[in-house]
Amino acid sequence: MRGAADSFSVTAKYYDGAYAAKQDLVDLPFYLELAQQIGGPILEVACGTGRVLLPIARKGIEIHGVDNSRPMLKILRSALEREPDEVRKKVTLHEGDMRDFRLGSQFPLVIIPFRPMQHMHTVEDQVSALTTATSHLGSSGILAFDVFYPKFDVITSGVGEEVLEFEWNPGGDSAEVVRRYFRKESVDKINQIFYFTFIYRTLRDGEVVLEETERFKLSYFTYPHLRALFLLAGLEPVAEYGSFAKAPLDNRSEQMIFLLRRASAGRT
Repeated sequence: MRGAADSFSVTAKYYDGAYAAKQDLVDLPFYLELAQQIGGPILEVACGTGRVLLPIARKGIEIHGVDNSRPMLKILRSALEREPDEVRKKVTLHEGDMRDFRLGSQFPLVIIPFRPMQHMHTVEDQVSALTTATSHLGSSGILAFDVFYPKFDVITSGVGEEVLEFEWNPGGDSAEVVRRYFRKESVDKINQIFYFTFIYRTLRDGEVVLEETERFKLSYFTYPHLRALFLLAGLEPVAEYGSFAKAPLDNRSEQMIFLLRRASAGRT
């Protein structure tokens, strides 16, 4: 089994501030509603710093979180220490890689929110990650995850351009601001991967006092590609949406969101 790693070592420090400032990040109500409908215990794969995990636990629902990034888990553990006892008791954390961890337990709900599947860069890894999730589903369990709907003109454009995504005041210090920039480095159209860099600049009184960068690569999926992965991982769709407001999945969609269950030969 693959162990934990020091991945996201730079991004982990800025993650919560950055995504609190991201105005179009609207997935949390969707996953909270699902968690409340199905109930616990829940398994969150690639739980990161707890952006989704902690709100679920605050609703009184038992949740297990798995991640392979030690820096992300360190921040989550620190955040948990500041939570009331009744929240901490609902959370169990594990170090593990989404491609091969096995907890020896099954869950009525497994979630993979905010695109961790797009960090799987080969078909083998994509199938392994979904198979891992499937292995943790109870007999009537549901797997929920999302990826972005690919806009090919956007994916292949703007290589080398540095784009300011958003900014925030860390710790409420009005004299200090952190800005996150995105720079696309290259696009691999054959393997459906694009390479990019996050640039974090901390400014005090308008002057840059710190700059840190971290490079990533992200896979993108077509709908038929995903349906083939589901077959290979022994899954079948229960529902699919094009937005977190549950709009139909069609040519207007911004997201591809799936609820899946174990496939059965008796189902059509």
